[in-house]
Amino acid sequence: MFDSLKVIDLSTVLAGPSVATFFAELGAEVLKIENTSIPDVTRSWKLPTEEKDATISAYFSSINYKKKYIQLNLKDKADYQTFLTLIINADILISNFKKGDEAKLNIEDATLRGINPKLIIGKINGFGTKSDRVAYDLILQAETGFMSMNGTNESGPVKMPVAFIDVLAGHQLKEGLLLALLQREKTGIAKSVTVSLYDAAVCSLVNQASNYLMGNQIPQRIGSLHPNIAPYGEIFTTKEGDLITFAIGNDVHFMKLCLFLNLSETPTDIRFVTNALRVKNRTELQNILQAKIKEIPTDVILNKMLAENVPAGKIKNLEEVFSNPAAQNLIREEEIEGINTKRVTSIAFKWE
Repeated sequence: MFDSLKVIDLSTVLAGPSVATFFAELGAEVLKIENTSIPDVTRSWKLPTEEKDATISAYFSSINYKKKYIQLNLKDKADYQTFLTLIINADILISNFKKGDEAKLNIEDATLRGINPKLIIGKINGFGTKSDRVAYDLILQAETGFMSMNGTNESGPVKMPVAFIDVLAGHQLKEGLLLALLQREKTGIAKSVTVSLYDAAVCSLVNQASNYLMGNQIPQRIGSLHPNIAPYGEIFTTKEGDLITFAIGNDVHFMKLCLFLNLSETPTDIRFVTNALRVKNRTELQNILQAKIKEIPTDVILNKMLAENVPAGKIKNLEEVFSNPAAQNLIREEEIEGINTKRVTSIAFKWE
């Protein structure tokens, strides 16, 4: 799709590189430029089980795919000239420099467009263009409400186990760059697209934001429970000791679940007759359901729920996830610097 597109990736860590990988997977020629003395820091973010002398890590591999790699020091005159030569034929430049670095390196938008007027520039920052705060995903999860909502009363605030804000910002930048490409195609004018991790995070609070903005409700830590729906997110143990959960989104789902569990009177119980009452009395409801579920094998429950179109699922670890052929189909392999690497695709959509 993007066979003729040329992308230069000056970014590091996760958000920016993931966007460049997205274009690479769609056929673009992507050149990742790293500083000669300080290459992408994620090359060193290794598990204890990884080879300590290897030049890449699993983390680095997860968001760098189908790229070519070179090292340039933009403060060096010769390397800087090499970089400008590359800019002449580039379509997109992706970066995540901190405030002031573009001026120091003489790579501000006007300078680069003086060389290539059709250059689209995509930029990631932490807390907006006027802030020079160092931004890591953990800090953004802390300061945009995610950690305050995640976890339980016993656990305290908990970060999500992926760099979720980086992922969200990466998706925002992809969308902006695709729109910029469309506009350039129509008008010939190239634009710059800037995304802050902070804005991407706050814009992703969706229903929790509206619960506060309209209902003045500050979300509390309730684990996997849904603040508006029950049973939704409660964890149940089956006969084999597997953990399963249900997303009972309406009264029909609830009725079908109760009938399967031989709890025919529960849907008309005054405590559970509406979703609002089920939310209010969710602990009592969970105990009633658990008493039945613990006597039934996992497969029997899940197969029946599937047949009845009731959302239910087993809580799986990654070994179980990647034993599924559907997940295996999303794995992409590539040799980078002599090391066989694997990651999941950055593209979930299908063309028909």
